[in-house]
Amino acid sequence: MLRPERMSKVSVAGSRAVMKPVIDAIHDLNLVHLSDYDGSWEGFDNGDPAAGAEAASEKLVTVRSLQSILGVEDEDAGPSRIVDDEALDEELAEIQSEVNELDDRRSELRDELREVDDRISSMAPFAELGIDLDLLGGYDTLDVRVGEGDEEALRAALADADSVDEFELFGGDGDVVAAFVYPADDAGEGALDDALVGVDFAELDVPDAEGSPEEYLEELRHRKQQLESKLDSIESELEEIKVDAAGFLLAAEEKLSIEVQQTEAPLQFATTERAFVAEGWVPTDRYDDLVAALDDAVGDRVEVEELERAEYTEDGHAAHTEEVDHDDAEDDAAAASTGDAEEEPPKAATDGGTATATAAGSSSAVTMADDPPVIQDNVKAAQPFEFLLEMINRPKYSELDPTLILLLTFPAFYGFMLGDLGYGLLYIGVGYLLYSRFEDDVFRSLGAIGMWAGGFTALFGVLYGEMFGMHFLGEIVFPSGSPPMHKGLQPAFSYYGQAWLVASLLLGLLHLTIGYVFGFINDLDHGVVESYLEHGSWATLMIGLWTWVFSRHLEGAKPDMLYTSFGPQGEHTALNLGFSGLPEAVGLFVGVPLLAIGFLTMVYGEVKHYGLMGILIGGLESFSVFGDVLSYLRIGAVILAKAGMAFVVNLLFFGVYVVDGEWHFATSHAPSYYAEHGYHGHEVTEIMFGGLLHGGIASAVAGVFILVIGHLVVLLLGVTSAGLQGIRLEYVEFFDKFYEGGGRVFSPFGYDREYTAED
Repeated sequence: MLRPERMSKVSVAGSRAVMKPVIDAIHDLNLVHLSDYDGSWEGFDNGDPAAGAEAASEKLVTVRSLQSILGVEDEDAGPSRIVDDEALDEELAEIQSEVNELDDRRSELRDELREVDDRISSMAPFAELGIDLDLLGGYDTLDVRVGEGDEEALRAALADADSVDEFELFGGDGDVVAAFVYPADDAGEGALDDALVGVDFAELDVPDAEGSPEEYLEELRHRKQQLESKLDSIESELEEIKVDAAGFLLAAEEKLSIEVQQTEAPLQFATTERAFVAEGWVPTDRYDDLVAALDDAVGDRVEVEELERAEYTEDGHAAHTEEVDHDDAEDDAAAASTGDAEEEPPKAATDGGTATATAAGSSSAVTMADDPPVIQDNVKAAQPFEFLLEMINRPKYSELDPTLILLLTFPAFYGFMLGDLGYGLLYIGVGYLLYSRFEDDVFRSLGAIGMWAGGFTALFGVLYGEMFGMHFLGEIVFPSGSPPMHKGLQPAFSYYGQAWLVASLLLGLLHLTIGYVFGFINDLDHGVVESYLEHGSWATLMIGLWTWVFSRHLEGAKPDMLYTSFGPQGEHTALNLGFSGLPEAVGLFVGVPLLAIGFLTMVYGEVKHYGLMGILIGGLESFSVFGDVLSYLRIGAVILAKAGMAFVVNLLFFGVYVVDGEWHFATSHAPSYYAEHGYHGHEVTEIMFGGLLHGGIASAVAGVFILVIGHLVVLLLGVTSAGLQGIRLEYVEFFDKFYEGGGRVFSPFGYDREYTAED
């Protein structure tokens, strides 16, 4: 689970006479991730597309264009079908002719409709003005301006303008104004425009028409209705075609996609005039399936060889390669370039080897250089969390896959921070809806992650005794009447808040240690010493430092909560786990030496990389082992923050009274009632808030609104606080210790049929 699925580099070589059935067999198997030949072998070139590739590509473009025009979706498919070449040509041509004709008519109508809409928009202000269009122009000495603006401002500007002898303004129902102006005899060209500078007036172009604008506008609107009716008719015709042709088009696209894949596959092969070599990656435990499929297709007319089962370093070089037993390897080393398609073909060199390589009898001396693709090998429960990795990048083949650790930590962090049965059940419900109602892998992954996070939130909610911020679960679930844990928000349980801060530090130490261990394992190909200097020294430094921190050496200078939170300290103990700090001797004689060894070896590693500058770099970076662990304090902080938000929402609605440092929500009576009568024989020492529920009908209605909206806000902020903080701890703190990513996606040569049946 922590390693990707083991991959094997395979090679298939043979005469070009059998290349097509080989391609068909590999495609049907949908198992081999083909490698691209880079032209580096002497005597070999990239193959040419098979006959029909160009025609199939053109048809595929046509089919996808028709799907786009008709708006065909996957759900329109209907039952799968067999689509032969003759039916494809005839039916496709018929659909194309009909659809293109309707689409052209639709485009023309849309263009005309846009033009009519533009004319309606330009005519509407003139209809509002109510002056015939032929009266708004054509004068020799009269200048007419129509626009939208402030009529009084326009009037004042024209009255003050020396370039205007006389003018008259006409206003419509809105802010449209027509100005009829006699310019002064000595007014030059543009004088009127100068007079209107600074006036709130946007001039409108007078349409090229005559008569009443209202009548003209009515004609335009009538024409628009006609166009929309014709357009609706065409849309209906296209919809009818879609209903009839959608299944065929989806099946045709699938058939043509397969055909294009198969005919263009030789472009990835190394070929000579008579032979070919194809290489690729296949899951190791499926290699025999590939051999069997090719044997059924062409018998012994091709040579199939498993070249290597390799693990790879960060630089892409093979490491820890497992030797693969090739039977009669030397006999299989005949040069592929001498194959004869007209006779029984000789056995081709399965590595595409040059004459030099094959003469040496080496069947795997030359291969196409590429890294293996990555198939993450995770249990079903962990697979949705692969989505969180892919947001950064999938793991490299040489890296440990942290998906399982994400499954074990992220939901637990999330639930620990929120810890509420009500919120947890809602998260589970929303997650289930995403998982069950959507087919998209992203939504299904988010839904599954939501259900996991919700499950842990509900679990911790029971342990905290909380449901929507209320504390009644303890009395119902636990015989003692009190939950085993508290969030620590209340004064009476404040020591729990301190305990969760200490627990956050311990979680951080464990989480980061796992990260360093992963990094150490990833780099073992560089040697144990190098891997220790790169990762182990940091882990040693961190463990040594925090061993000393949790020891009783100089305990007076350290927070008491380190020793009181989980030890037998009476009322200040949150959970009595018997831990009251490591002995002073452990801190001095274990922690300090580990700290020193880790620091010196870490600095030595930095010096090896950066020279003497590494001393400064290592000294400065050494503080990160302290800060990285402190970063996990955000877990305890979010616990208190989310509890505080839920408490405020319930406080406003129910009201709260205080008894011996414990806060109680006034669910059955107003807080004043308990102030007068006490609470189970205990005196109420304070009323924090009377509660909207107990303030009358209007107050209660407002309270219900605040209660619902408030808890929805807390629910959503749980995603942005607990969710993002948890993701940050995974991505920034944990992954930084070992993870780079950048693995290749496994894309097997083949097609998962959905709409077509095998011929």
